[in-house]
Amino acid sequence: MEQRSYTFPIIIEKEPEDPGYFAHSPILPGCFSDGLTIEETRTNMREAIQLYVDMLIERGEPVPEAADSELVLVEDLVVAIPA
Repeated sequence: MEQRSYTFPIIIEKEPEDPGYFAHSPILPGCFSDGLTIEETRTNMREAIQLYVDMLIERGEPVPEAADSELVLVEDLVVAIPA
C-alpha cells in the first residue's frame, strides 16, 4: 500500500493546573491531545493527527498543509523593564 507523508506544525504547552502537557496543531482545527510527558504528548498527538487526516480523506476533504512561510518560531525572549 502506498503511503504519503505530511508535515504538521504542533504546539506543546505545559498544562497550568495539571502535571501534564497539551498539544494542538494550528492548521488542524479541533485536533488536539495530551500526555504526562512531552514525549507521550507527541506520540498521542501523532495518533490524533493520523485519525484526523484519515477522517478528512474518507470524507473526500483536502488535507491542509502548512507552507514553509506559515511556520512560526517559538522562542524565549528576555525583556528588561526598568524597576
